[in-house]
Amino acid sequence: MQTITCGTGRSYDIIVGRDIIDKSGELIRKVSQAKRAVIISDTNVAPIYADRVAGSLYSAGFEPARACFKAGEKSKNLNIISEFYSIFSDAGITRDDIIIALGGGVTGDMAGFAAATWLRGVDFVQIPTSLLAQVDSSVGGKTGVDLPVGKNLVGAFWQPSLVICDIDTLKTLPEKYFTDGMAEIIKYGCILSKSLFEKLENFEINSILEDVISECISLKVDVVEKDERESDRRRLLNFGHTIGHAIEKLQKYEGLTHGQAVAVGMAYITKAGEIAGVTAPDTYARLVNLLQQYSLPIEVKGITNKQLCTAAMNDKKCTGNSINLVLLKEIGCAFIERMGFAEFEGFIGL
Repeated sequence: MQTITCGTGRSYDIIVGRDIIDKSGELIRKVSQAKRAVIISDTNVAPIYADRVAGSLYSAGFEPARACFKAGEKSKNLNIISEFYSIFSDAGITRDDIIIALGGGVTGDMAGFAAATWLRGVDFVQIPTSLLAQVDSSVGGKTGVDLPVGKNLVGAFWQPSLVICDIDTLKTLPEKYFTDGMAEIIKYGCILSKSLFEKLENFEINSILEDVISECISLKVDVVEKDERESDRRRLLNFGHTIGHAIEKLQKYEGLTHGQAVAVGMAYITKAGEIAGVTAPDTYARLVNLLQQYSLPIEVKGITNKQLCTAAMNDKKCTGNSINLVLLKEIGCAFIERMGFAEFEGFIGL
């Protein structure tokens, strides 16, 4: 078991290990004196893990209640958040109590946002059960929900009190969603660590999984500690996401998964960077080879360049009439370039 500390304004630990989900109540009790807790989970994860977490919380002296929503990005909206508030009210959740996010990235984003906004802020704990959530979304305090006009447009920065990453929960993860998380892992290699990228090229992931998860978390913690509110360096973590979010929106969140859309976004932006001469030659080929190694897509059909760019310009990464794009100089080294709409459309040039 490894413990990584995130030293933001509100410091907390990320615990990475195996067979620790049944100890969640004991671990949470060390950081919380709450009486009541609400476990938020979805219809995929709750049947597998909610009873175990609730039992652990009860043994540690908590009074656990539950909120369960239909799994999927389409549930990530303010209507479902309102349902959570009703459950909090019925459970008597006060500022001294705690919310538990049990599931993947959608669950963590929603539970964190609900915790941030209930009574102007209640503590919450992340128990991520997907690879994507363990290496990325559970750490850093970004919470939010989607609107019809775009993804994650309503949200808050609200750091968790604790993150519990039980790697054994990934055994119940469908293969599709494991590869989903691999897109985020590859992202870290692209923007922050050439050695991680090379490790992914040369080793089978299951033989190095625990170390890779811990390394990705450490990389993200380092970025978040320096830029908690995403005003500078933290924007690098959006590599592939500007285009990825646009694809998700255009497909009404019923096409590619988040990780698959980010994979396409990384491929498109890297290819465009090479053509423009700002990305080192052969970077795109190496990225494509690695994405395909993990069965991730590198293109999407049925979306025009105009549609993609228009959707991307509605993203929260836009400032005025320009957009902040994350580009690669080479594997392991990224930078941010601001472009206007016309320049962006020409740059992508699908």
